[in-house]
Amino acid sequence: MTEKEHSVARYLQLAGQSGRGKFKIYIGMSAGVGKTFRMLQEAHSMVRNNVNVQIGYIETHNRKETHALLEGLPMIPRKQVFYKGKLLEDMDLNAILLLSPEWVLVDELAHTNIPGSKNEKRWQDVVELLNAGINVISAVNIQHIESINQEVKAITGVEVQERIPDSMLQMANEVVNIDLTADELITRLKEGKIYDQSKVETAMRNFFQADKILQLRELALKEVTNQVERKVETEIPRNQQMRHESFLACISTNDEVARKVIRKTARLAAYYHADWYVVYVQTPGESADKIALAAQRHLINNLKLATELGAEVIQEHSADISTAIIKLALEKQVTTVCIGKPHISLFRIILQTSMFNKLLKTLSSNDIDLIILS
Repeated sequence: MTEKEHSVARYLQLAGQSGRGKFKIYIGMSAGVGKTFRMLQEAHSMVRNNVNVQIGYIETHNRKETHALLEGLPMIPRKQVFYKGKLLEDMDLNAILLLSPEWVLVDELAHTNIPGSKNEKRWQDVVELLNAGINVISAVNIQHIESINQEVKAITGVEVQERIPDSMLQMANEVVNIDLTADELITRLKEGKIYDQSKVETAMRNFFQADKILQLRELALKEVTNQVERKVETEIPRNQQMRHESFLACISTNDEVARKVIRKTARLAAYYHADWYVVYVQTPGESADKIALAAQRHLINNLKLATELGAEVIQEHSADISTAIIKLALEKQVTTVCIGKPHISLFRIILQTSMFNKLLKTLSSNDIDLIILS
């Protein structure tokens, strides 16, 4: 393990100790979406409700609307340090620990501290504050998350150097996405609400392009969704959790029906943003040496179609089709099973068999829906 990895592990271990303060992170797809603005609004709400909140470090970037919100909020003075002949300012960690406010605002979570500071990174300062029992509200842009650094580089062409470990998000009690459309963000840029007007044209040629913003927005939304899902899984009893939809399409060697089932299930899965599976249960009567080559070819094409549409394709071998379907549905935690509509004469026969009754009864008892697609 490298020295840097040892340092990260040590701070994350500290954060896991009992008595830790609460941690809230505002996350956004880029600069200018309004993270700091929202932090300051929340601080004002706390002040109105007599909560002991202090500004530990806020960076307004001279944005007028954001800077105006500093008025009326108690602020812990920054420390001043001479470095290479320059007077620099940074967050005063020791002063915050000494004053021990109930809540503290710490902006720019991925910031690198001035050389000679107790900690190299601000996120390490935040871990110390949390470990001291101080509640922290912070903010970070999606491009500073360690695990998606290369994805961001592929989108923007820039490798972000200041990063935070993913575990910082995982230890947060709340992660809130500050979201704007690409058009809204570009409008804010043009109005001079993000950068000085002299920098607008350069920004629009580089980072602030609609396609790049849209992709970063997707990353931010996915990250927050993942955090919410993890929180639900760990804090809400399983029997009280909302079900995440997932679909199981059951196909046979009937080419036309199989294609309809695959395509309609694909549309359902896309609508619900759900995982979906396609299963073909090969019975002894449908072994390779017992069905026509044309039927085999159609089956292969349909399984390929399912893969192209985003399904996970599963092939089972069983003489009992309904048992194989039930077993797979339970293993994959499927919420809906989709089958094709048989011919009327065949449908009448199936209803009279124990196979179909068994399937219906088991799916019903496990709260799994059955859809017959025409």
